[in-house]
Amino acid sequence: MIGSRREAIIGRALLILLMAFTILPFVSLFTTALQPSGTYPPGLEWPAHPQWGNFTQAFKAAQMGRLLESSALIVAGVVPVSVLIATMAGFAIGHLRMPGSRLVFLLFLVGLTLPFEGVITPLYYEIQGMGLLNTQWAIILPLIGLFMPFSVYWMRAHFVTAPAELTDAARTDGVNTWQLFWRIHVPLARPAISSLTILLFLWTWNQFLLAIVLVDDPTKRTMAGALGAFQGQWGTNIPLLCAGSLIILVPTLLVFLAFQRHFVVALLQGSLKG
Repeated sequence: MIGSRREAIIGRALLILLMAFTILPFVSLFTTALQPSGTYPPGLEWPAHPQWGNFTQAFKAAQMGRLLESSALIVAGVVPVSVLIATMAGFAIGHLRMPGSRLVFLLFLVGLTLPFEGVITPLYYEIQGMGLLNTQWAIILPLIGLFMPFSVYWMRAHFVTAPAELTDAARTDGVNTWQLFWRIHVPLARPAISSLTILLFLWTWNQFLLAIVLVDDPTKRTMAGALGAFQGQWGTNIPLLCAGSLIILVPTLLVFLAFQRHFVVALLQGSLKG
C-alpha cells in the first residue's frame, strides 16, 4: 500500500511538473504582450503598467477580422469534405471489404509517410498551372488531399470493428448499401467522426507552410500563415508580436478546451478500438 501511494505521489508530481513546463511559455508570452510597445522585456515579469491596448493594436495591424473570415472559409472548405470522403472510404475499406481494399489501404498508409515539405514544390507548380495561386482554393484543395491518408486510416479503424451481425440483419430486412451506411453505421461512428472533425479543424486552422508558399496575400491565408507576414512587419516590436501570436492562438485553444472531454471520449470509444 505504501508503494502504491508513493507511485501515486510521484506520478502526480511528474504531471504537475509537465503541466508547469507546458503552461510557462504561454504565461511568458502573455506577460510580454503586456509590456510597453517597442520595449525589450527582460523575461518573465509582470509589467508595472499592463498595456492591454497592445491586443487592440495587434488586432488592427494584422487585419485580424479579415484573417478570421479567411480562416473560417478555408476550414469550411476543408473539414466537411475531408470528413465525408474519409468516412465513406473508411466504411468501404474497413467494413464492406471491397475487392482490392487491402491494396488501397496500403496506398493510404504510404501517403502517411509523405511530409508536406516533400510535396510542396510539385504542388506549387500544379496549383500554378490551375491558376489558383494566391486564392483560398490553393490551400483548400491540397489540404483535402494531404489530410486524406490519415483521415481514411482513422475512420477505417472504427469501421473494421463494426459488428458484421448488424449488417447481416439489415441486409435481411432489405436495406441497401447506401441506407446501411447513412442510417446504421454513420450514427454508430459519431465518436470517430467528431474526433476526426476536431483534429482536422485544429490542423487546418494552424496550417502554416501551404499558406505562406501558395498565397502571397496575408489576408487570404490562415491565421497561423498570416503570422509570418505579421512577424516581418512587427518583428522588432516584441510585445506587439506576442500580442498578435496570442490572438491567433485563442480560437484553437477555445475549441480544444470546449471539446476536450468529448475528444477524449471519442478516442476511447471510437477510433482506437481496433
